[in-house]
Amino acid sequence: HAQLVESGGGSVQAGESLTLACVASEYVFSRFCIGWFRQAPGKEREGVANIANTGTTRYVDSVKDRFTISRDIAKNTVYLQMKSLTPEDSGTYICAAIYTTYCYRWAQQGAVNYWGQGTQVTVSS
Repeated sequence: HAQLVESGGGSVQAGESLTLACVASEYVFSRFCIGWFRQAPGKEREGVANIANTGTTRYVDSVKDRFTISRDIAKNTVYLQMKSLTPEDSGTYICAAIYTTYCYRWAQQGAVNYWGQGTQVTVSS
């Protein structure tokens, strides 16, 4: 039984938009802050955005003002709306859950308790 299941990846042109979704189990959604990491070939996996149960959101500087993370409590789902995409945004986007107490470590891989399977985002110039 997967705790996190992503969807919504795809191939787009630069400047276009995509929205990713991560459906969490009830257990995870209620106890963990959930966010997204991304990994491009040959690059380190980096934290992109995170949202806590309080609604507090966090973003890596490179996506601020372009990406929006949100949560739908009724659907146990976290969304990542991505606008003005550039080729540098390409990579595998992976949903990640961190136990609430450690949300401040949202961008650290070592803090992640659950990973999704990942969804590919490709942005062409």
